[in-house]
Amino acid sequence: MGRVPYAKRIAELNDQLRARGGITCATGKTVLTRGIAALDPVTIAGIWSNVVIFDDFDGDNDPHGEHDYGSFEVVDVGKVIWKIDYYADDQCDLGSENPSDPDSCFRVMTVMLAEEY
Repeated sequence: MGRVPYAKRIAELNDQLRARGGITCATGKTVLTRGIAALDPVTIAGIWSNVVIFDDFDGDNDPHGEHDYGSFEVVDVGKVIWKIDYYADDQCDLGSENPSDPDSCFRVMTVMLAEEY
């Protein structure tokens, strides 16, 4: 069994974080912006569901094949964006030098309204 290519491994780790649906774990956490948090609970649950199942990756929104960004439209809300940033640890002071290594990378996924970006 050979090594998984760098971008593919990053994509796998990013997909794992998204699949957790906002549950903080040892390798990452999710943050909602004020705009998302101010929405009603049913709308927030629908947004979570869309983030978890998102698979509309293409050359425009995923040019490096890392599955670190996505967006979708929500009725009566508008465009919602999620993005994943890489840090050296859970203090989030320094960027990660190797996002393909879960032992040296802490992921933060931010879910926001497009106008908050």
